Amino acid sequence: LSVYSFYTITLIQEQLGIACTQNAYNLSDVIKKSTRYGMLLNSREHVEQIINTIATEKGVLKIRIFNKNGTIAYSSDELELNTTVDIEHPACNSCHSLKPIPTMLPVKDLINKSNGTLTLVNPIINEEQCYNSGCHAHKSTDKLLGIISVQMSTETVDSIIKKSTNIFLFGVVATFFLLMIVSVIAINLSIKKPLQKVFTGIKEIAKGNLDYKIQLNRNDELGLMAKEFNLMSEKLKSAYDEIKDWNENLNKKVEQKNQELKNIYEQIVQVEKLASLGKLSATVAHELNNPLEGILTYSKLVAKKLEKLEDKEKYEDIIKILQLISDESSRCGKIVKDLLQFSHQDELQFVHSSVKDIINRAVKLMSHHFQINNVKIKLDFHIEDLFVECDAQRIEQALIAILVNAVEATPEGGTIIISLAKEMENAVIRISDEGKGIQPEVLPHIFEPFYTTKDKVKDTGLGLAVVYGIVQQHGGKVFVEQTSIKGTTFKISLPINHIKQNGKET
Repeated sequence: LSVYSFYTITLIQEQLGIACTQNAYNLSDVIKKSTRYGMLLNSREHVEQIINTIATEKGVLKIRIFNKNGTIAYSSDELELNTTVDIEHPACNSCHSLKPIPTMLPVKDLINKSNGTLTLVNPIINEEQCYNSGCHAHKSTDKLLGIISVQMSTETVDSIIKKSTNIFLFGVVATFFLLMIVSVIAINLSIKKPLQKVFTGIKEIAKGNLDYKIQLNRNDELGLMAKEFNLMSEKLKSAYDEIKDWNENLNKKVEQKNQELKNIYEQIVQVEKLASLGKLSATVAHELNNPLEGILTYSKLVAKKLEKLEDKEKYEDIIKILQLISDESSRCGKIVKDLLQFSHQDELQFVHSSVKDIINRAVKLMSHHFQINNVKIKLDFHIEDLFVECDAQRIEQALIAILVNAVEATPEGGTIIISLAKEMENAVIRISDEGKGIQPEVLPHIFEPFYTTKDKVKDTGLGLAVVYGIVQQHGGKVFVEQTSIKGTTFKISLPINHIKQNGKET
């Protein structure tokens, strides 16, 4: 504002000064043109009348006409007539110091300002009409006949400049104070009050009031600060509540952890029992194999002896019964053999195996279980066969575990569908039942060890956990693809190493 004020005031003074100077020059030019005719006629009265008349104009102090020798020939002040001025005076010397004396100068060089007055000189040039006139004795070589001097008062202009300057300075000062007031109000509203709210929030937090929130809806840095402060107070409140909760419920937490340790211990005991039961089952299966072989051998032997008799017709019923005993004994032996293979728990033996054969063996081993529960089994193979590098017994064990759950979920007369397909570079086995589905809150825990929704006396909760472990060991995935009130579908995905189609390996 100060720079602007200085520039504007300077410009006002300069422009009004130029206007005043131009006005004085115009006045002198009017005098020169008005007196030209009287001078050509050498009519002194005429020239004096014009000068005296113009001198009465407001602001005009004095009008003088000098000849080329510096003598005042005409003047509005009669006391100055025929007096000669000093050519060495600074006002005159500016031109007379030049040789030859110039007849034309810029307006600014014809002006002299001092003590509230402005003096302007206007040269009278020797024209053709002048030196050809009979009344004048001027040579044609004379360029300057004299000068007209106009002295004017600058009081009016100075008054206007002063008044304009004062008005402008008042406006600048008023603008300054207005801007200052607006700035103070703006800073108070946009910075001071929001900061006070932030400081109040900090004090409240320091006092322990973690529920305090800074109400500051802004999109600038202060608004972001308020949001972060509120978020910080929420986190502090949450941490404080958690610590307080821990302090208040420490005994409950200890009891809960003790109960969890107790449950883990019971699970370990259950695992040991299951391991012992697995060994016992293998031993029992092995021991049952010998008497079953004996029953099979003797039943076949008795049947052959009866067939060799001459009157074997009357023993046909007995022979059929013996044949049935042989068949059932053979089937029991096969089941026992499969149980022995199933209970074999050596390290994984990866063999190039047919997925279709693994599924068929698992279904055959479960066939009696299907019959008892009146459940149908349907095989839906979308490809001739797929071969993978796997431990066939372990994959068979995983399939049986899922099939056992499927049988328990499927109502009597229902159907379990086993499908085989190739997706990308994986062999995909899907097992679908017609049960009531798995509850959403149960679904995330089905593969956890010892987690079960069944009767804990009849179920250990290890089936699906074992399935998950076996599939993971083979680099595959097992998960529930879909579940609803219409049934559940488990999906087992195993990486393919070789594909066999139409008897050829690729």
